[in-house]
Amino acid sequence: MNIRTFKYLSPITMYLLAFISFFNTGLIVWATLLYAWVLIPFAELLIKPDEKNMDKAEEEVSKKDRLYDYMLYTFVLLQFVALYFFLHSFKNANLSGWDIAGRIGTMGLLCGTFGINVAHELGHRINKFEQGLAKASLLTSLYMHFFIEHNKGHHKNVATPQDPSSAHYNEPVYLFYFRTITYSYLGAWKIANDEMMKTGLPKLHWKNEMLQAQLIQLLLVVSIYFLFGTTVMCYFLIAAFIGILLLETVNYIEHYGLQRKETSSGKFERALPQHSWNSNHILGRLMLFELSRHSDHHYMASRKYQILQHHPNAPQLPTGYPGSMLMALVPPVWFYVMNRRIKELEKVN
Repeated sequence: MNIRTFKYLSPITMYLLAFISFFNTGLIVWATLLYAWVLIPFAELLIKPDEKNMDKAEEEVSKKDRLYDYMLYTFVLLQFVALYFFLHSFKNANLSGWDIAGRIGTMGLLCGTFGINVAHELGHRINKFEQGLAKASLLTSLYMHFFIEHNKGHHKNVATPQDPSSAHYNEPVYLFYFRTITYSYLGAWKIANDEMMKTGLPKLHWKNEMLQAQLIQLLLVVSIYFLFGTTVMCYFLIAAFIGILLLETVNYIEHYGLQRKETSSGKFERALPQHSWNSNHILGRLMLFELSRHSDHHYMASRKYQILQHHPNAPQLPTGYPGSMLMALVPPVWFYVMNRRIKELEKVN
């Protein structure tokens, strides 16, 4: 075990700030959001990206170090603890509209940053226990179908017209939201239904993963309604939706304008590092468990987060994920910066 392993515990600061938000009022309620959307993006403009890869010996040791896995399990637990305190924080509380908005935004940030992102990492594992944790983590954002569509749809169709999670050139993020949320959900149903047909079972069988997901999510929402009331249930639904939008904003920046070459009708070249935007900005890498080394993730989806590599030929985002996500929310700025990079890539290729 290497002391460097513990750098991936740094995201706990987000949960500590969130708990402070849930138990206080005033400006401090917004501390987590200011930390994530102001401090980190600003710091990443100043801190030089780290392109260094592990050597073979370091990679082999890190790959076998279970502490990296245990940290992920810890964050799944923290996500549910945070959800409980978020829901409980509205009980008999006299809060201003700003306090309520700050708490909802904070929970939404946790849903998108950890609930879905940790689930993304664990969802690629073959271990059923870890896959179960991935689905549980996605539950906090009511986005359990992501487990199905991402692994069996997105990774197969990434950077092609068939993939709703790959943003088109000149497509504003706000139009992308509608397209990716709608068609990813429908795509997950198609994948799950096709799997039922392959086993000779009817589509509406209890083994259908999508049917299971809908029932589990409904059970959570109904439970919150009976335990905390209509208003708090609505707060949770808004927070979950914020988490979904954060995920889809990440999807937007990860593959914007990149396309795999069609080798024959309906067939495309293998997904390579140049088909995903990469970022080596260290703060975003730590906070998102190396998700920003996305080029290597799509090149080798089975590779665990701690050993993801930098590829010199992978297209690079101008800043880290937090800053890039903020930039994507202003389409004229995003197009100005990113379209020029795409044209430069086309000249090289």
